[in-house]
Amino acid sequence: MNNRLNIGVLLSLLMLGACGGGGGSGSGTISAADDASETGDVADISDTDTEDSDGDESIEQGDDDTATGVSTDGTTNGVLCDYEDVTYNNQESLTYTSESKWTCTETTRELTANGIPDHDVGTFPNANNPNTITEQTVSASYTLIPEASGIATELGGPRGTLGYVLNGVKIDAGTGGSCDDSGDNCSLAGGGGSWNIEALGQTSFDFGTDENNAHVQPGGAYHYHGMPEGFIAKRGGNSNAVTLIGWAADGFPIYARYGHSIADDASSPLKVLSGSYQLVSNVPTNRPPVDVYPLGTFAQDWVYDPESGDLDECNGRFGVTPEFPEGVYHYYATDTYPYFQRCVTGAVSAGNSNPGQPSTP
Repeated sequence: MNNRLNIGVLLSLLMLGACGGGGGSGSGTISAADDASETGDVADISDTDTEDSDGDESIEQGDDDTATGVSTDGTTNGVLCDYEDVTYNNQESLTYTSESKWTCTETTRELTANGIPDHDVGTFPNANNPNTITEQTVSASYTLIPEASGIATELGGPRGTLGYVLNGVKIDAGTGGSCDDSGDNCSLAGGGGSWNIEALGQTSFDFGTDENNAHVQPGGAYHYHGMPEGFIAKRGGNSNAVTLIGWAADGFPIYARYGHSIADDASSPLKVLSGSYQLVSNVPTNRPPVDVYPLGTFAQDWVYDPESGDLDECNGRFGVTPEFPEGVYHYYATDTYPYFQRCVTGAVSAGNSNPGQPSTP
């Protein structure tokens, strides 16, 4: 690594090893209204980079049913309104039982979970993420009648939870890490710099993520920065399927990787969908040096270009899916930036958008 990376940066890498998140260890509490997440004030969208998952995995699969239901009335009612999974984990890094349950009232979709993943995970703690996965108290309430607001609302970290995968593990694509303009002072857990470090898709910093593009916050919350590969495999996701994997804070569904090549035509072939972001062509003069931190290291390195991909600025689009044959607005986890949505286009209730506590190492 370039000599410009001073001792302070290296100590941050070795000691913090995580994006941020609630302080301390042991059980934590996560809710859509109060999410002590790791993400700082990341204005843009971000990233992809994985690390091998080498836990000695032994998982007894739970009772989740891949049948999801169908809705044709303009709501999401009837789709995964009775999803429940209990999966026993017996892995080197994970012995807690994963529990998640989604139910529906007349108007809302309710989640209760313990935040424990239901698939193989990497080794935690590890050299770049010194945190242990622990149970959380997860709850969320999303509308069954999502409506487009016409405004992109940025969420994540202190802004509020972006959404949850069906297993009750939260989505938090950005990080709380930052660098100052010189690049000489960087921290993986905040630091107040104006250049927000991406967890994925860069090689300057290592956040200790596993093969699910996930890692652990100091409070023990395992969370996804990108494609949750283990969960997708459990749901039977493949190149022949449009796979629903979660719900966003505005109530719209989240799918993984594959969608129809023509958004409103269910007979069109499936393709890998890509985000519509490109690296900036004009590098700001106050950016940390590119020869030390290549483009893609920071969230601000990316700019939305509607002609460059398949999805809008929040990594979503309107189109047909197996659960919504008449069409629905929905988000995607993608292999390209921003990996997961960093904003939502639907209206978010006050209870689901309140910021959580600031990230702490």
